[in-house]
Amino acid sequence: MPFQFDVPEYKKVRVIIDTDVACEADDPFAIAHALMSPKLLVKAIIAEHFREAGSMEKSYQAIRLLTDSMNAEANILRGEEYPLREGDVSEGVQFIIDEARREDEKPLFVLCLGALSNLARAIRLAPDICGNMTVVTIGGQAYDGRSIPWREFNFGNDVSAANQVLASSVPLWQIPNSAYGAIRVGLAELQTKVLPCGKAGEYLFRQMVDYNLSDRAGWTAGESWTLGDSPAVAVVLDPAIGVRTTRPAPIVNEDTSYQDNPNGRPIQVYDKVDSRYILEDFFAKLAIYTGRA
Repeated sequence: MPFQFDVPEYKKVRVIIDTDVACEADDPFAIAHALMSPKLLVKAIIAEHFREAGSMEKSYQAIRLLTDSMNAEANILRGEEYPLREGDVSEGVQFIIDEARREDEKPLFVLCLGALSNLARAIRLAPDICGNMTVVTIGGQAYDGRSIPWREFNFGNDVSAANQVLASSVPLWQIPNSAYGAIRVGLAELQTKVLPCGKAGEYLFRQMVDYNLSDRAGWTAGESWTLGDSPAVAVVLDPAIGVRTTRPAPIVNEDTSYQDNPNGRPIQVYDKVDSRYILEDFFAKLAIYTGRA
């Protein structure tokens, strides 16, 4: 059954998704959520590295596997192969620059689901684009004063890029690990609500289960997961689905702890997000998209 609703044209927005999709099992759920949402006009999906040799290319191929399973057309581009540095400009970075400079009445959101290397490189090359987009980043430690004994993964994969984006003038919505880590879901729930949804549902579920059994998933609880990238999609669909505070942008230390920056420009930080809305909107759209509802 197709969607029995539509979104007025003036409420639709342009979206670029930047993703290290091959490193973990939650990115595909966020990408699929965006592709199935009528409000979001996905202009490109850009592969991001995760600090391993060949990881950007792995992400690029993983995006293709996902979109093939969905039978979805998408503009899939390669990004930077390494953390922020000089050198040849990737097609993904160039696309961010070109799309941000393109005149369009629809606002542009860049959803960063991993390291900020591609975005930081684009800003370094073309600082004029900062006023033409809003960035939503999944990353960074909580702001509740707790001492976290591990490096936050996304900011930790390119601390220099994170600091460049935080220091820039681009409007920034940050979703730190205290918020993105709250999107808990059980594998049993995914088996009942995702696996039956055609080729797309089977792909999403199987890649999750396979990763959960791999030696890279030793940190997980065993039969549950965190769909931590999905809030980036949800806050663009409805910015009011969480609790936001305005904070001065910090400086990120090498261990991903924060250093107070009295001169930091204001950024928006989501301290909490509505997991019910995020998960149920995804489950419903997948059922509709694949003809199960």
